[in-house]
Amino acid sequence: MLPLICIDVDGTLVGSAHVPTDAVWTAAAKATARGQHLALSTARGAFGPTLDYARRLDSNGWHIFHNGGALLHTGSGEIRGSSVADEVVNAASDIADANGWLIEFYSADDYTVESENEIAADHAALMGVPLVSRTRDTLASDIVRVQFVVPLEMASEVYAEMAAQDAVVVGATSPVQPGVVFVSCTRPGVSKGVAISRIAKEMGITSADVMMVGDGDNDVEALGSVGHGVAMANAVPAAKEAASYEVAHVDNDGLVEALQLSTTL
Repeated sequence: MLPLICIDVDGTLVGSAHVPTDAVWTAAAKATARGQHLALSTARGAFGPTLDYARRLDSNGWHIFHNGGALLHTGSGEIRGSSVADEVVNAASDIADANGWLIEFYSADDYTVESENEIAADHAALMGVPLVSRTRDTLASDIVRVQFVVPLEMASEVYAEMAAQDAVVVGATSPVQPGVVFVSCTRPGVSKGVAISRIAKEMGITSADVMMVGDGDNDVEALGSVGHGVAMANAVPAAKEAASYEVAHVDNDGLVEALQLSTTL
């Protein structure tokens, strides 16, 4: 039985129903009852329903937010963040303004967006928070992630524009907001895989003892770096290639299958 299972949110924990299913929560409760630790590993921030998911999965453990840009312990409330350089934040802001792209700025447990257009409203609804347009200087702590939210077909343009910046740039999608790509920019060296290794060290285990379940481009590195990478049936090809196992589609409770698998490894 594996001691630690790391779980992506969009496309893994949450499917087109917008919330985890009862079957997923039942399987998660069984996992924690038998002594396994479940850690959220997401590009989302530590607020709203996403933070509630983390607390429900493990009320006294480390969870990964912002693609590794922040770790939060649900027991102590401690946050360990990796801030994005000011020059990268400013460059991303200029690029968004020049191209008319929606951009969001995140601290570990808050975010800002200076728009109330349809994409911004839909994303706020996805995250389960009110849409309030405000400037990034209203954040109470350091920016750990910058994110472009654009139509899927524009992803390559965002990557090209950000290529010269000293940042990790990865994309993700969500079945809850189809046709849109979320392109996150974090500090160099930040990733889900690195964050998982830090949690494993805290637990006195190695990444070889860890399962990661995911579906997106931002899960690829983590899926390949742990001992047991599991891709959802709805995963992008790169994620499936990086993983050692494949389970059912998110809408068919593939995560339940992954949790069951973790007891046999």
